[in-house]
Amino acid sequence: MEPRTTPAGGASGDDAHTYRMPLPRLALTPGVGHGPLDGAWWPRCDALELELPSLVALLEPGRGTTVRVTVDAAQWPDAPHTVMAPGRVIAVEPAGSAGEAHVITLDCDTVGRRVLLVVPPAEPAGTAARLLAAAADPALHLTASALLATGTPVCPSSRNPPRACSGRSRQCGRQ
Repeated sequence: MEPRTTPAGGASGDDAHTYRMPLPRLALTPGVGHGPLDGAWWPRCDALELELPSLVALLEPGRGTTVRVTVDAAQWPDAPHTVMAPGRVIAVEPAGSAGEAHVITLDCDTVGRRVLLVVPPAEPAGTAARLLAAAADPALHLTASALLATGTPVCPSSRNPPRACSGRSRQCGRQ
């Protein structure tokens, strides 16, 4: 087996490999503007400059479009003001204390505004999956804080007030 050179070691462009972040873990409501949330995003780490390009590329595929992102300053204290992505620059604005915690807002040219719950990266997979599904459910009208406080699935059949779902209810659709 012959040793291969790395791009830093002078290999040709044909041998060079680039790393791309995996597709974002994302759940969206069928449309925009159904409630306080349009879905949820579960980043793999807390480095916004690594996570944001793949999220924006999925939501706003057109190159050269304008994308403005507002993030929770407490959750992303070291957020850069701009993030470079292929074909665009993403403007990032930290939200003050008036903004809701654990929310990211994306203002895109072609798809409009999306408000997403940000599931903490260290959240266990089962809990994260339930939060992603609940945030994308158009029948639920819960804020990010309310969803994170429950940490459990919520039955849409009992909106006022929402109650935790045991999974045994036929109304919940899970047995």
